[in-house]
Amino acid sequence: MAGVTKDQISSISTLIKKKNIRIVDFKFNDLPGLWQHFSIPASELVKDADPHAGIWAEGIGFDGSSIRGFQKIQESDMILHPDASTAVADPVCEVPTLSIICNVFDPVTKVAYTRDPRYIAQKAEQYLKATGIADESFWGPEYEFFLFDDVRYSQTVNQGFYSVDSVEGIWNSGRDEQPNLGYKPRHKEGYFPVPPHDSLQDVRSHIINKMIETGIPVEVHHHEVATAGQNEIDMRYSPLVKMADNCMMYKYIVKNMALQFGMVATFMPKPLFGDNGSGMHTHQSIWKNGKNLFFDAKGYGMISQTAKHYIGGLLKHANALMAFCAPSTNSYKRLVPGYEAPVNLVYSLRNRSAAVRIPMYSENPKSKRIEFRPPDPMCNPYLSFSALLMAGIDGVKKKIDPGQPFEGNTYELESKAAKKIPTVPGSLEQAIDALEADHKFLLEGGVFTPDVIDVWIEYKRAEIDAIRLRPHPWEFHLYFDM
Repeated sequence: MAGVTKDQISSISTLIKKKNIRIVDFKFNDLPGLWQHFSIPASELVKDADPHAGIWAEGIGFDGSSIRGFQKIQESDMILHPDASTAVADPVCEVPTLSIICNVFDPVTKVAYTRDPRYIAQKAEQYLKATGIADESFWGPEYEFFLFDDVRYSQTVNQGFYSVDSVEGIWNSGRDEQPNLGYKPRHKEGYFPVPPHDSLQDVRSHIINKMIETGIPVEVHHHEVATAGQNEIDMRYSPLVKMADNCMMYKYIVKNMALQFGMVATFMPKPLFGDNGSGMHTHQSIWKNGKNLFFDAKGYGMISQTAKHYIGGLLKHANALMAFCAPSTNSYKRLVPGYEAPVNLVYSLRNRSAAVRIPMYSENPKSKRIEFRPPDPMCNPYLSFSALLMAGIDGVKKKIDPGQPFEGNTYELESKAAKKIPTVPGSLEQAIDALEADHKFLLEGGVFTPDVIDVWIEYKRAEIDAIRLRPHPWEFHLYFDM
């Protein structure tokens, strides 16, 4: 990884003085995808002005055994090396704070840690260049999330329940709110009436202003389809690692701004039964020498043969990809027909029932891309984007044919025809089984390593078992009186 320069250190010192920074917060990603952090006084960073000494050269130690998916207790010492290019004034802390994203290193070997998700993403970018296929990839995820006013859940030996609530929830249309003013979006009608139906307009505007402060380019925000506070904020496309960094800051800002408004944000894909879940449709393209390799004015949907082969790689490896792109048991409660969820492994232009959609909003060669729709916002973006890129590269290298595009609504097919169309896995267990059987393409170039695959499978199987062992509330409805 590139080292820090004197100019970067000077720019950080200037920012610290300008913003009256008191604290420096070092952030890094655990394997499942949650930011971890610790902080030091800003004075400790300022005094290290030499890029070959102090924090910049030696890093900062932490206990890797306490981080999910990282080290065992007997090998717990790990080192963080801050990436100076990510330094930005923290957008939500009351005490002026500088936020810096870090990479994880082994203190003994002095090499980057194989299970650091950010390092995996950096290797994916390097591998793309090494293949000679392209020199850059661009990513544009569409994050959806819910803002609730209250959440309660518990699982003990004798009970298990959850309860989420929102003043927007249609189930509150008859509640005495002294007064109840109505304007509660009906199921599947949240997309997207103006206020007062959309009660979260100003909340989202405050959120995107914080995002813009950190340098995240925001394109649009709006209410989403579901009742009870489902939202979407879209970022302008960026290179892979930069976009994954932006995704982490995005979630950090959404959660903390929600807290400031007395709300709670969740990126859980299916928190409500009977209404749409939250997805993370992922737009992607690969470029070489400033040219978009996915564009061909004469091709189907104006995409090139390279783009088709890339799609072929996504569809071939889709079941394994879902282990990273839809990585929770809850993910597969979203991936069912009838809620705009793309369960069918076909490609098409404009068709939102297909797993791969070719957007047709513009004829500009720079905007041509493909959209992989099954991922959800529970994913670790570093891992998800990297896995998708590796599948796409595999498709291009092997010239994998994606077959013919599908133009119809796959949800309206007769059952006999529908059975002929391959679908995403029906459960996390099936996705993990698929990853176990099909991950060689991820190991190319050392991007993913066997230990990462093994620990991911082990970690997710433990989640599956934890859900399997516990009685579900609906089981009492079905069986208690039998």
